[in-house]
Amino acid sequence: MKLNRRRRFAALPVLATALALGLVQPAASQALPRDVDKQPTATGFGGAVASLDRYGANAGLEILRRGGNAVDAAVAAAATLGVTRPYDGSIGGGGFMVIYSADTGEVTTIDSREQAPASMQPDVFLENGQVIPFQERRVSGLSIGVPGTLRGWERALSEYGTMPMHRVLQPAITIAQRGFVVDEEYQRRTEDNLAVLRDFTSSSETFLIDGEAPQAGTIFRNRQLADTYKMIAKTGTSVFYEGEIAEAIADTVNDPPVVPDTDRNVRPGDMSVADLAGYEAIEREPTMINYRGFEVYGMGPPSSGGSTVGEALNILEGFDVGGVATEQALHLLIESSALAFADRNAYLGDSDFVDVPLTGLLSDGFADVRRELIGDLAGDKPFAPGDPWPFNGGSGALAGVAGGAADGSTTHLTVADRFGNVVSYTFTIEQIAGSGIAVPGYGFLLNNELTDFDTNPAHPANAPAGGKRPRSSMSPTIVLDANGQPFAAFGSPGGARIISTVLQIAVNMIDFGMTLPEAIAAPRISNLGGPTTGAELAFLATPDAAALEARGHQFSSLATIGNATGVAFLPDGRLQAVAEPERLGGGSAVVLRPAG
Repeated sequence: MKLNRRRRFAALPVLATALALGLVQPAASQALPRDVDKQPTATGFGGAVASLDRYGANAGLEILRRGGNAVDAAVAAAATLGVTRPYDGSIGGGGFMVIYSADTGEVTTIDSREQAPASMQPDVFLENGQVIPFQERRVSGLSIGVPGTLRGWERALSEYGTMPMHRVLQPAITIAQRGFVVDEEYQRRTEDNLAVLRDFTSSSETFLIDGEAPQAGTIFRNRQLADTYKMIAKTGTSVFYEGEIAEAIADTVNDPPVVPDTDRNVRPGDMSVADLAGYEAIEREPTMINYRGFEVYGMGPPSSGGSTVGEALNILEGFDVGGVATEQALHLLIESSALAFADRNAYLGDSDFVDVPLTGLLSDGFADVRRELIGDLAGDKPFAPGDPWPFNGGSGALAGVAGGAADGSTTHLTVADRFGNVVSYTFTIEQIAGSGIAVPGYGFLLNNELTDFDTNPAHPANAPAGGKRPRSSMSPTIVLDANGQPFAAFGSPGGARIISTVLQIAVNMIDFGMTLPEAIAAPRISNLGGPTTGAELAFLATPDAAALEARGHQFSSLATIGNATGVAFLPDGRLQAVAEPERLGGGSAVVLRPAG
């Protein structure tokens, strides 16, 4: 598959890119970067970028302005978010990219999920027969997977981009060198992780100012990361996977740089340079289901996003969701999500290691069977997993009830270009700040993605193993209309609640007729298969919440669920970039040529 109008362009000077971004004033070198305005919705023509962060959105837009396509812009935006949102996603982690080609009308995906070192054993998270507490698993070398982000960028640019790596890294290099204006969300995320960051010499040196969080309104620079990006721009990704950065990553995993006086029990990992050198980003077939005339594309294993969203939608398709009272529709949404999560928890894992009955899980026949379990009242949860094997063209073991993964954090961005290509990209380092361990001298944090494995070494699908990729909930999604043209693309951070966020946005648009801005702004609920459904305060204040409680649903209050971004393709040819208007400080949406 080729993206439309594949072209190469000469590299631009760093300063020109910075001036176009509005990050550097055209004056002497001592000029400070200025703040960048943001808005949650932008409508127009020529290209669109929606991101959690205004610097990332504007970096992507600048690449579009310079003639790049959606893949080029997505990588530029992601690299910039590694500077300005380093606790959510960076080159120390991994992700999933879903790509629509206007040239072929096809959708493909790139899997750059983190991978366990070859030495990892199934009982890695047990000590003396007991599960190591989550925070101790997280802040350790044990949790750090081989980062895949850079290999993913490399593959995406090579196969579907129009610009070389050194060009798309320029906006991020400029921002890392010149600095950016810290916002309240950056300050809050740093303060929430102060105890961890202070316990590692590298993390404290990179992200703290005299041991404290940078304050909102001040300028923050990460010149170490700027130098790392320059090194990658000059020599390619080999320096990261085989050269000096690879050696530094392995050394950090195996001997974490703890401060001398810490009382934190930081367990070392066991990663080699060979683990990094052997990493590959994999192009995989997307998941796809038909829902009320729309084709919904998502990410397959090792992500559980595409299968779980798809199964829930298949179950819902048997109901007139848009024609019943809102509280009844939400009842059906909760029950469908709980059923899909029961199957997700039991069967989803790395399909290179385990037999995932993906065809069965996404079949209409299996949805018909699961739908029969939904009544007028809330069912007893967790539901038992179903048996997808008869719908999978064969037979397999029927799984028992299995647990799900803990929540983490990620970042999501969505891009469309003037050629009609679309990218929906979610990437992560797992928890906010990942493992909390920065690679000394290189300016980025390492992930804790291996905590996404089940701690049970006998788990049928998601037990740890050397070379295996842990199950993920990331759900980058692209929806095509009945004519095979882009309708919307979206995704979200939020750990396992990513799935319910994406599911609800799809239902809001397709069943409830909301615009994408309305679908993203609407109050959210989230059932992950358990007896309690998480709900935002704005939803708990509605009559629908009381009506659902009368049906037997139980709710727990959550401050926010998800932090979505997306692009909608309007009937008149306009693009509409959309980010959160309020959640977590709001996101940023930009278009190349604003309408009006």
